[in-house]
Amino acid sequence: MNEFLALALEEARAGIGKDDGGPFGAVIVRNGEVVSKAHNEVLKRNDPTAHAEILAIRQASSILGRYDLSTCEIYSTSEPCPMCFAAIFWARINRLVFGTTREDVAEIGFDDSLIYDVIRGEAELEQMELVNLDREGCREVLEEWERRPGRRVY
Repeated sequence: MNEFLALALEEARAGIGKDDGGPFGAVIVRNGEVVSKAHNEVLKRNDPTAHAEILAIRQASSILGRYDLSTCEIYSTSEPCPMCFAAIFWARINRLVFGTTREDVAEIGFDDSLIYDVIRGEAELEQMELVNLDREGCREVLEEWERRPGRRVY
């Protein structure tokens, strides 16, 4: 077993023991050293975004003083959900190591397959109405940002 994945598993078990949220843990590593570790705290925080990967990214960014974590890798007990995968992508983490798959976690009730289907255009969201309003007006702020000297794309 990989030592960093083992730490992620310890985090997941700690979260289960405290009833903080689902059975998930994550560890962020830089140059062979642990930068941050976290477990799911959705129930503890009453925050649907308090997944282990998100919390570990927030903590690592705070510790390192930057949003660009391209010198880091993340170890997660499970394949990240689309939200966490997007956060890992935007943090520019260069390596993702995970244990169980999305199919494995779906078997115990954490089924996010509808999200993947919607992304692929194979399903419609039924739980919310999507309304595209004033696209042109909202594009103005994009253009304003684009004209700004020294802007950074992240």
